[in-house]
Amino acid sequence: MSDYQAPKPTERENAISSGVLAFAGAMLATVGVFQVLAAISALAKDDLYVAGQEYVYQLSLTGWGWIHLVIGGLAIAVGVCLLLGKAWAVLTGAGLAAIGAIVSFAWMPYYPWWSVIIIVFNVVVMWATVTQMNARDRT
Repeated sequence: MSDYQAPKPTERENAISSGVLAFAGAMLATVGVFQVLAAISALAKDDLYVAGQEYVYQLSLTGWGWIHLVIGGLAIAVGVCLLLGKAWAVLTGAGLAAIGAIVSFAWMPYYPWWSVIIIVFNVVVMWATVTQMNARDRT
């Protein structure tokens, strides 16, 4: 059995890690704002969304509006906590971004380009948080 211990991160690595997590927090909060805006539009029964063909994940616009509102509100809260440096927010942010990407995929028939953009933003948040989990564990 080896007694290997990972080297402690340098000051530069800590600064990069903090910057990436701040980016993830800002992105997650921004995605949350976008989802809240989409929710408001869906809940107001705006003419922006047109229900097309029936598909597997079909819900009413009101249902989708509430789903986006809850996920968006949670994303804003967790994004702010990431910016404040809360350790629990790293894993929670990654999980919430994954859920947000799945919901946006299911929402795709209503507004495809918007859904793709939100999925990309969520994937960037997942990358930023997951890559920094190991760096935070070493400190």
